[in-house]
Amino acid sequence: MRSSLIRGAATAAGLALLLAGCTSAAPAPSATSAAPSDQKVTLTVATFNEFGYDDLFAEYTASHPNVTIVPKKAATSNEARENYFSKLAAGSGLSDIEAIEVDWMPDVMQTADKLMDLSGDDVAGRWLDWKTKAATTTDGKLVAFGTDIGPEAVCYRSDLFKKAGLPTDREEVAKALGTTWDDYFNLGKQFVAKSGGVAWFDSADAIMQGQINQLPNAFSSSDTEEVLIPLGENQPVKDMYTSILKASVDDKLSANLQQWQPDWVNAFQKGKFATMLCPGWMLGVIEGNAKGVEGWDIANTFPGGGGNWGGSYLTVPAQGANQAAARELAAWLTAPEQQIKAFKAKGTFPSQVEALSSPDLLGVKNAFFNDAPTGQILADRAKAVTVVPFKGPQYFAVRQVVSDAINRVDVTKKQSATDSWAQAIKEFEALG
Repeated sequence: MRSSLIRGAATAAGLALLLAGCTSAAPAPSATSAAPSDQKVTLTVATFNEFGYDDLFAEYTASHPNVTIVPKKAATSNEARENYFSKLAAGSGLSDIEAIEVDWMPDVMQTADKLMDLSGDDVAGRWLDWKTKAATTTDGKLVAFGTDIGPEAVCYRSDLFKKAGLPTDREEVAKALGTTWDDYFNLGKQFVAKSGGVAWFDSADAIMQGQINQLPNAFSSSDTEEVLIPLGENQPVKDMYTSILKASVDDKLSANLQQWQPDWVNAFQKGKFATMLCPGWMLGVIEGNAKGVEGWDIANTFPGGGGNWGGSYLTVPAQGANQAAARELAAWLTAPEQQIKAFKAKGTFPSQVEALSSPDLLGVKNAFFNDAPTGQILADRAKAVTVVPFKGPQYFAVRQVVSDAINRVDVTKKQSATDSWAQAIKEFEALG
């Protein structure tokens, strides 16, 4: 099955190189980007998971007494995505500001005409090149302001490591975890043998996401006019699927959970697993789910070298009645100063060029994670990233097919790995 794709994401490139680059000059400001008046206005802001905006909203309204902000937070990215596209198609019902997850961006770019052009001199050069390019149309329209990126590390329970006879100091843990996925799984075997029933990682599909993020072309090639790689012929992805499920099922390293589901949320309080892959934005999720639990820490390493998982944007739908005021708020929220504050609050690592070299960012420590220097660790992890995967318009759909295949084996245990992969191939072919 072959499907034409329109390029809607940045060309794969090394994030380590991009950290040194700035965007080129943005197009001239649009007519609607003029500063709003002081008349009273209510702005709805739709996000998902944790963006770290609660205190920022209060700060903004204190300095803009004419503005009232009504936050709307979806529980998951999938829930937010469904809401976004259904109301976009209906032509009404979207919030004044809508947060977008990076994996949706190829789809979002196909409907860029339904979004406000946010370009302007006030934001020129603010973001990493790849962050801006993914949100810029071929005619220079900037339809989204970048919020965070997701450089990945490994978060771990030092108390559970100690009980299993493993090192607990974060530098020693980083060495013990090694540099490859085999190293990570092998240490997991040692842990599980002495853990008394505690799993090594939370979710097999989360491990798959970490590995997928290290492939420049997981599901399609990256020319201007593209075709999907047939899943039945996609050997790199099949090899990942096989090795991860071997670790999960045969070696019993997985807690057999699906991220974002109630069982997964509750598992943090019950100590069901010892490690998990953690991009910056996951730190706030862990802290929220594991409130009152002691022992979490973060190691400055990642299997396979480096990876970027996630990152988001803010858009202003053209259907909104308060576009100028919404743009002003979105621009303020995505300024370097505010994104550093969001990082301190919830771990959402900034995508702004100035923020990445700020001592205020690099000096951040996280009390919940044993006072770990999370600013420096995540900056190091960002420099370790050498691949920004290409994502075409059907990336999200294909990734969901693979996710479902893994969860049928790891979580629900309804199928064997072989049978579930065969079903995944059929579902892929049905995408058209």
